[in-house]
Parts: sequence; structure tokens; C-alpha cells
Amino acid sequence: MKNLNVLVTGADGFIGSHLVEMLASKYSNIKALTQYNSFGSWGWLDDVNCKDRIEILAGDVRDPHFCNEIVKDIDIIFHLAALIAIPYSYSAPSSYVETNINGTLNICQAAKENGNIRVIHTSTSEVYGTAQYVPIDEHHPLQPQSPYSASKIAADAMAMSFYNAFNLPVTIARPFNTYGPRQSARAVIPTIITQIANGISEIKLGDLSPTRDFNYVEDTCRGFIAIAENDRTIGETINIGSNSEISIKDTLDLINELMGSDVNFIQDIQRIRPENSEVFRLWCDNSKIEKLTGFKPQINLQKGLQKTIDWITQPNNLKNYKAEIYNV
Repeated sequence: MKNLNVLVTGADGFIGSHLVEMLASKYSNIKALTQYNSFGSWGWLDDVNCKDRIEILAGDVRDPHFCNEIVKDIDIIFHLAALIAIPYSYSAPSSYVETNINGTLNICQAAKENGNIRVIHTSTSEVYGTAQYVPIDEHHPLQPQSPYSASKIAADAMAMSFYNAFNLPVTIARPFNTYGPRQSARAVIPTIITQIANGISEIKLGDLSPTRDFNYVEDTCRGFIAIAENDRTIGETINIGSNSEISIKDTLDLINELMGSDVNFIQDIQRIRPENSEVFRLWCDNSKIEKLTGFKPQINLQKGLQKTIDWITQPNNLKNYKAEIYNV
């Protein structure tokens, strides 16, 4: 297994950069795809300690010819490249079609044309929408409550169609709400931590009533790898989560406690989703991944939040966050 050739798309992002680090400790041949830009930035890969052990590429999954070139001689593709911000999807839905749906098509087509390469396609718990029952298993109905979730539902379907039509060895990995170091300020946990760390006494948030199944990023990455290393997962959609839920309000209270803070909460109207677009409840049934791979999450919420707080509050990290504005 160590000599397999691995490609990670979206490697410059939050989860992708952590996955690259974890893979670099297991595999010797890793290509990490970053979004091409004129600044020469590799995103979060600029900060990893394994750059001398990986090959970093810059490009764009929206280009089918580029995708066909980068997958040559690859054995496993972890496809994480995507637009993920829900608020921005309200403003620019076509961008989500181009990157999330067409990008997935390009990766799967390239994998098919280059020897039926193993593909781990990244989904999201947002495709389930507000839970109709809990915990949410992989048979739960899909509900497109935002252009983002609609694009991921379509991308998942596109990936699975390549398994059904062409026997491409695809697995859809569906992580619930991942958090941890390097997560952008558009997400609720970094939003809370950065505002407290910057001495803001009144925290601006949206609706505090929704519940989420939060998963520390290292556990999410371990789930990805467990799925990739087990052939029983081929052709399957598999949740990655903790089998628990907590409200945003209780998450705020826990962060307050861990940071020794006592901030007040202000509801910021621009942070509230349209009524029919808000996902009010997410709680993962993770029995399938445990049954197929033996995977279990290792880091509980309190420990994961403390690790996240410790990282974000380091001055060199905190300065990269714009706590005073709403990051979409």
C-alpha cells in the first residue's frame, strides 16, 4: 500500500491539507492539487511540514484536459476540490455547478479513461437537509436546501453514475460538520473563537437553535483513509460522523467555558439563512463506516475544541482571521 500513487484534489483547503499530511505519513507518492492563482499561493499547504515529501500541482478541476493529465499513473484519487460556502452559493450558484458538478465529472471521466482509478468522492451532510429522522443514515432523503447542497447532490449522483455505468471504483464519503485548525472564518466554530480571542464582547452569530454533528478534522481524515483502504466500500455512500448532536448555543457555551470567557450573543441578520434553506438538525448514524472498516472517531468535542482554540489563538494564526466582518 505504501507505494501507491495518490492524488488529492482540494489539497490546499482545510480538510484537504490535513488529509495530505496524514497520507504523507503512510504513502510515499502523493500529488497534491491546489487551485491555480497568480500569487503562487498553495493555500494551507504553505504551512505543512511535509512539502519535501509531496508533489504540489496548481490547476483547476474545471478543465477536463488538465484533469486527464494529472491522473496518469495514479492509483487512488481523493476528490475534495469544491466550493463549499453556503452564503456565497446564494450569490453565485453557477460557480457551484461549474466546480462541484463539472469538476466531479472531469475527475471521474479522467479516472475512467486512465485505467479505472479508485475515486473517493467527497460529499457533505448538507445534502440531507433538516433531519426527517435521527440519527441520519445513508438512506435518508436528500433535500436541496441551498444551491451548494443541490450542487453536491448532483455531484454525488454524477460520481455514483460512473460506478453504475462504467464500474469505476467510486466511494462517496459523506462527512458531517468537520472543524479544527485551518478552518475558515465562514464556519461557526472559528467565528466564535476568533471573536472571543480578539476581545470582542458581543459575539455576532446567526440562529443558535440548529444542531450539528461536529467532527474533529483528524477523525474526518482517518475516516477518508479507512474508506480508501477497504474494497468493501466500493460503490457505497458512507457517512463520517460522531453519532451525536449539539446545538450552536451549547457549542458557544462550551467554547466560552474553555476560553474562560463570558461574552454575550447578538443575532446578526445577515448571518441567518432564508427560512426554507436553514438546516435545523444534523445527527450522523456512523454505524455503516464502523461495520465496513472498523473506523471510530477518537477525539471528543471538548478535546477537539481545545485543540482548535490552541491553534487559532496563536498570534501568527489569529492574524489571518478577519473577526470583525462576516466571512461568506
